[in-house]
Amino acid sequence: MIVPRLTLLLVEPDSADAAAIRGMLADVPRPAFRIDSATSCADALVRLGQGVVDVVLLDLMLPDARGLLVFEQIRRAAPEALILVLSASGDEDCAQAAVRAGAEDYLIKGHVDGHWLPRALDYLLGRKAAREALRRSEALFRAMSDASPLGILVSDADGQCVYSNAAYQKIVGLGPEQSLSTGWQRVLHPEDRPQTLAAWQDAAAGPEPFVAEVRLLRADGHVAWVRLNAAAMLDGTGVQGHVLTVEDITLRKDADAVLRSAEEALFAEKERAQVTLNSIGDAVLTTDTEGCVTYLNLVAEAMTGWTRAEALGRPLAEVFHILNGTTRAIAASPAQLAMSEDRTVDLAADCVLMRRDGGEASIEDSAAPIHNREGRVTGAVIVFHDVSESRAMAAKMAHLAHHDFLTGLPNRALLTERLAQAIGQAHRHRRQVALLFLDLDYFKHINDSLGHAVGDQLLQAVAERLAACVRTTDTVARQGGDEFVILLSEIEQRDAAARIADKLLQACAHPVRVGGHELHVTLSIGISIYPDDGATADAVLQNADTAMYYAKANGRNNFQFFRTDMNTRAMQRLFVESSLRRALKNGEFALLYQPQFELVSGAMTGAEALLRWRDPQLGIVLPAQFVPIAEESGLIVPIGRWVLREACRQLRAWQEAGLATVPVSVNISAAEFRHHDFLEGVAQILAETGLAPRFLELELTESILMHDAAASTQVLAALKAMGMKLAIDDFGTGYSSLSYLKRFPIDTLKIDQSFVRDVATDGDDATIVGAVIEMGRNLKQRVIAEGIETPAQLDFLRAQHCEEGQGFHFSHPLSAEAFGHLLSRTGPA
Repeated sequence: MIVPRLTLLLVEPDSADAAAIRGMLADVPRPAFRIDSATSCADALVRLGQGVVDVVLLDLMLPDARGLLVFEQIRRAAPEALILVLSASGDEDCAQAAVRAGAEDYLIKGHVDGHWLPRALDYLLGRKAAREALRRSEALFRAMSDASPLGILVSDADGQCVYSNAAYQKIVGLGPEQSLSTGWQRVLHPEDRPQTLAAWQDAAAGPEPFVAEVRLLRADGHVAWVRLNAAAMLDGTGVQGHVLTVEDITLRKDADAVLRSAEEALFAEKERAQVTLNSIGDAVLTTDTEGCVTYLNLVAEAMTGWTRAEALGRPLAEVFHILNGTTRAIAASPAQLAMSEDRTVDLAADCVLMRRDGGEASIEDSAAPIHNREGRVTGAVIVFHDVSESRAMAAKMAHLAHHDFLTGLPNRALLTERLAQAIGQAHRHRRQVALLFLDLDYFKHINDSLGHAVGDQLLQAVAERLAACVRTTDTVARQGGDEFVILLSEIEQRDAAARIADKLLQACAHPVRVGGHELHVTLSIGISIYPDDGATADAVLQNADTAMYYAKANGRNNFQFFRTDMNTRAMQRLFVESSLRRALKNGEFALLYQPQFELVSGAMTGAEALLRWRDPQLGIVLPAQFVPIAEESGLIVPIGRWVLREACRQLRAWQEAGLATVPVSVNISAAEFRHHDFLEGVAQILAETGLAPRFLELELTESILMHDAAASTQVLAALKAMGMKLAIDDFGTGYSSLSYLKRFPIDTLKIDQSFVRDVATDGDDATIVGAVIEMGRNLKQRVIAEGIETPAQLDFLRAQHCEEGQGFHFSHPLSAEAFGHLLSRTGPA
C-alpha cells in the first residue's frame, strides 16, 4: 500500500540541527514526509503562504524573532498544522509556554533520535486525527438530531436538560438557551402536570417505559398535544439520565375530535365533511358497508399512492393494504370490525401499510362506523398517520435500554429477563440452566495504569472472545464494570458448563493487543446450575457471583461450581482476614484518643485508646466490622499487641515533648488476656517504650474475667504488681459475681453507654446507673460513665455524684496530634 506523503516544514536556523533532523526522518515509511526548510520566521511565513503544511517543527529562537512571538505568527499562518516545538535544554520554559498556547508538544534537542522522532510525530498526528474525527462525529449527531421531525430532549440523572434538538424547541416554543434552563416538566399544561409526573415516577420505579399523550403550554400561550416517549440511559451502574422524544400530535388530536364530531352528526353534508377532512394532517379514508372505498383525503392519497378517482369503488384491501409487521400476514380490516361491532376500534399494533408502488410505512390508525340519520351503519371511516420514524426511534431506544453501550452485549435488565425465560423453559422441559459469572482479574490495575480508553477497548475485545465461545442461543451479557455473565440455556449435564468455562479460560489465555499494548488477562468464573443451586433467577445469579469470588480466593484464572458451603459470610471472612493481615503488615491501623473528664470541674483525668482501620479501598473501618473476624482467626492477638505498643509509644512521645500527660486506657480482648505470654508481652512493651506503668490502664469486660475467675485473679494480681491500673469495661452488661468483684484488684468501673443513653428518661436505667455509682463509691473504685452525649445525661450523673465520664458531649475521639494539642491547652486534673 502506498503511504501518503505529508508536508513537514522544518524551521531551524542551525544547519547542523536541521541536517540531523532530516537524517532522522529519512526513509521512514510511516509517517512519510516531504520536508521543506526555513531558517527564519519570515522564510517560514512565506512558505506557509505557498501551500498546505501538515507539520511544523519549530525552533523558537530564530534570527528575526524569538519566543512566543514566533509561535503566535506561525500559528496564525497555519492554524490547521500540527506544531511541534524544538527547544534547547535551557529553553524549556519557553517551550512549555508554547504548549500552553496551543503547540502539540516540544522536543529537547540532543534528546531526539531517529527512533523516537518519527514515532512521536506518528502519535501526535494520530491524536490530532482522533480529535477531528470526534468533532465530525458530534457535528453529524447534531445534524441528524436536528433533521429529525421528532423533538428530542436529553436530561441528566437530576432531570436537568443537557440537550434538545430544533424540533423540540419548535414544539415547546422555546429557544436553545431557554430549553437548557427549562425542564420539560415545566412546559406541561398545569391540568396535566400532576398526573403526568406521577406516571413518570411510576415508570422510573419499574420496568415499563414511559409513554404519555399530554398537553403542553407553549411559551406563546398556545396549547399543543404531544406524545411523550422516554427511556433511561444506563451504564451498568445505574440510571445516568433519560432520553425523551416529543411527537407533536396536535393535528392527530384535532382529527380525533373531528372524527368524534362526525360520529355524532354524520348526516352533515358530504362537501362539508370533505372540506374538513382535507384540512387535517392525518390520512382519512371511508368505505361503504360492502368494504369499497368511497373517499380519500389528500394525505391518504399521498400515503397509499392512490388518487381519489382511481381508488373510488375499489375494495378496501386493494387500496389500504396492511400487514402485520412481525408475521407479514395480512392484517384484519379495521373498517369491517368497526362496522360489525358498531364501535370505534384501533388498528392492531405494529401494522405496516403497503403503498401502491411497493413501499412500506408503519402506521397507527383508528376506525369508526358511519351512521345515517336513522342511526343505521352505512360505512366506516379510517384515520391513520405515518409513525415509521417514531417507531424506528422507539426501537433504537429500546435497544439502548437493554444493551450495554460499550460492548453492545445485553445488559443486566435483558439478562434478567432472558434468565427468567430460560428457567421457565428448563422447568417445563426438565432441563438445566447454567449461569457463569465472570470477572476480569486485575482489570483495575490495567484501567488505572493505562487509562480508561485502553480499559474500554480491552472490555470490547474480551466481549468478542466470550461471544465466540458460546452458542447463538446462549446469552453473553455485561453485568457492569469488568463483570460478565453467560447464560447457557437448557444444558443436559453440568459438564457442559465446565467445558464452556474451560473454553473461556483458554480464549482469554492469549494476549490482547490494545493501543500498542500487549495485555494479558485472566478470568475468575463462578458457575451455578438451575435448579440445583437455586429455584429463582436471583438465587442462581447470586450463587454464581458467590462462586466467582471463591474462584478469586483460590488463586484466580479458574472456575468454581457453587457449593452450599460457599456463603457470603465465609467469603467476607476470608476477604477481611486477608485484608487484616495486609493491614498489620502495611501499618493501616491507627489509634484515636477519647478524653475522660471530671464531671464537676471539667478537668481531664485520662483517655481511652480506640482502634481504627484505614483500609485503602474502604476508608475508615470501625472495630465492630472486623474485630469478630480478627478474634476468630487469631489475628486479634498481634493486633492487640500493636494497640498496646502504639498507645505506650505515643504516651512516651507526649511526655518527651514536655506535655503533662494523663493515663491512657487500652481494651484487652479475651484472646490476648488468655494468651500464654500475655504478662510477658505487657512487661516487654513497657520496657521497650520506657513508659511508667502508672500511666497505663487495661480495660477488660466482665465476661473475660468470669470465664475462669480463679485464673483471672492471678493475672490481674500480676498486672497490679507491675503498677498498672485495671478497669472493668461495659460494667453491668455481663454476669460478674459481686464476691469476685470485691476480690479482683479493680480500680475503675465503666458504666456501659447502653445504660447511660436513656438514663434521663428510663427509670430502670436510672436505677441501675445509680446503683453502680453507689457500689463503686462503697468499694472505693473510680466510676466512669461512657457515652455521655446530652446535657440531661450529664446533669443526672452529676446529681448521682458520678465523678468521671466520657462521650461526644465532651469530645469525639481525637487523633494523636489533636489530643496532643488538647494536652498542651488543658493539662491533666
